[in-house]
Amino acid sequence: MMTGAAAVAAAGILKSANSSGAAQSHPKTMADDGHVTPAKGVSVRQDFSGIGFLGFDVYGTVVDWRPSVFRAAKPFLERHGIGVDPAAFVDEWRSLYDPATQRIRSGQRPWVKLDVLSRESLEATLSRHGANFGAIPASELADLNATWERLDPWPDSVEGLTLLKKRFAIGTISNGSLAGMMKLARFGGLPWDIITGAEIANNYKPSPQTYLKSVEAAGFRPEQAAMVAAHNGDLAAAKAAGLRTVFVRRPTEYGPNQTVDREPTGDWDVVADSLVEVAHILGA
Repeated sequence: MMTGAAAVAAAGILKSANSSGAAQSHPKTMADDGHVTPAKGVSVRQDFSGIGFLGFDVYGTVVDWRPSVFRAAKPFLERHGIGVDPAAFVDEWRSLYDPATQRIRSGQRPWVKLDVLSRESLEATLSRHGANFGAIPASELADLNATWERLDPWPDSVEGLTLLKKRFAIGTISNGSLAGMMKLARFGGLPWDIITGAEIANNYKPSPQTYLKSVEAAGFRPEQAAMVAAHNGDLAAAKAAGLRTVFVRRPTEYGPNQTVDREPTGDWDVVADSLVEVAHILGA
């Protein structure tokens, strides 16, 4: 699949954006029936001249969480004789995330930070597999839970964010805690201008207030902001809150057999294969 830059070089039909960031044309392909459609991987460029802030989902969009957590979980499980496949363990731990945040969104539970929910989910997953908590030092549990602060960025993330930062203010709109996002940024060299998200709103995405209060904290109105995410549900909620939308394909976020969010399912403003490609599309 061609990246945005490769499509420019090969087709010669993606004109440079004007100084405001508005698009003047976009790459297209001709189908057998003569219908002209945008090339796969490169969206029709939208007018982002009124956009000042790009808010990013982080887990899965900016960082590749699954192999990073696997790398930490495997020796932990082996060391403590917990007989479960490390990849299955990571997926099981992650599967408790949505139900845990939903209980807070629904009002069934008062607000707590994601670090707390993650630790509870870790212990619940270990319990399912017969972990002997009396033999596991608390410091090791804390360190394994802190793996979510040490996740590798996708190969294109730092370059793409650096390019986008030249044209837009950039920041997180994540369900991660503010401290967790700060530590993750320092670990991966993520050049945020601001860190916002669930802790700003005391509620988790896809609650509208998480998007709205995050954008407000960055000093913008919803119509001046865009959400960048690899998850269609995240973008649907952001769009309903008045933000523009950018979908980035991460088809292996959940592993090689991923079935969800491989392709855009909504009418998003921009669709791309990487954050570098997003920067090219938006003229950054």
